[in-house]
Amino acid sequence: MKTPNIVVVASLAAATLLTMSLLVTTATRSASAPFDSSAGPLDVDTVARGLEHPWALAFLPDGKMLVTERPGRMRIVTRDGQVSVPLAGVPKPKTGGQAGLLDLALDKDFADNRTLYFCFTSDTGGNASVARAQLDEAALRLEAVKVIFVQQGPGGAANHGCRIAQAPDGNLFVTLGDHFGPRDEAQNLATDNGKLIRIAPDGSIPPDNPFVGRAKARPEIWSYGHRNAQGLAFNPASGELWEIEHGPRGGDEVNIIGKGKNYGWPVIGYGIDYSGAKIHESTAKPGMEQPIKYWVPSIAPSGMAFYTGTLFPKWRGSLFTGALAGQMLVRLSLDGDKVTGEERLLQNLNERIRDVRQGPDGALWLLTDASAGRILRVAPAGG
Repeated sequence: MKTPNIVVVASLAAATLLTMSLLVTTATRSASAPFDSSAGPLDVDTVARGLEHPWALAFLPDGKMLVTERPGRMRIVTRDGQVSVPLAGVPKPKTGGQAGLLDLALDKDFADNRTLYFCFTSDTGGNASVARAQLDEAALRLEAVKVIFVQQGPGGAANHGCRIAQAPDGNLFVTLGDHFGPRDEAQNLATDNGKLIRIAPDGSIPPDNPFVGRAKARPEIWSYGHRNAQGLAFNPASGELWEIEHGPRGGDEVNIIGKGKNYGWPVIGYGIDYSGAKIHESTAKPGMEQPIKYWVPSIAPSGMAFYTGTLFPKWRGSLFTGALAGQMLVRLSLDGDKVTGEERLLQNLNERIRDVRQGPDGALWLLTDASAGRILRVAPAGG
């Protein structure tokens, strides 16, 4: 048990994009005044704007980006900010509250098979669905779209986040929120609410999942006792799967995920209800995992990326997450599986940061969560 840190694609021709009737306002990069940081002054450049609540970003092999918008659109964005029309073939999600088209992940062999995976809220029932598709970049559409998994359990109109991370063996880890529903469902192995699941790329269940063959337990479950996971990534230094989730009013967590482990929601935690009422029995209990970091008050962390690039040498090995309520970018310094420090960046940007990714250029790329959201590139000032 860990100790918490309280201190807490064939290439699309440029001419095609330029002649499209764009439904999203785009903008060329324009530098703002530098922002201070431990790595020196930062430039924050707007690459594209006018995206409606963008949720997830993934880099294609040629440097273009795939971006999802929560109302149900997926677009291709070039490095210089040209935004395509919405891709055809994307299933229509249920929208409203936090529901809609959510995370996106490219298959590890995407360059060869053009396969990607994405999460969306089912139009019937409000549960999360995971789909697999192939990208036809020239035709601006998804082909061979197939829903490979549908969350089982009480649905919810508001939903919660859904993130996808693919392991080196090809299996998919997917976070499923508790839907603001009956909280105890996160402890109920008979439903997928408040769980992190593991499925094969075709949606089948790997036979070595921890609850395979157990009565009244769903075989796709990998870990449980989660609330609203908004970040999921493998730590390249250790190979371990890390997760970030929202608490209610306080108690946001960074967790290292273990097979079959219970992460405590709602039995233990460090937050309170939105009303101010007590939720948890305590902050710790035998058989339930502790976070390696938590935030009180809440910052509402979202998206996460381990930094391995060379553009910011001082930040190699750091973990970055956006913050929605906190309206900032957060850098966590790490020593193995321990958080040794926290740096709060871009606070004067006054933007809700939904996703953060390391780009192929070594810069940090951010999505802002707004009705006219932006793609931002963060790099050393003047670099």
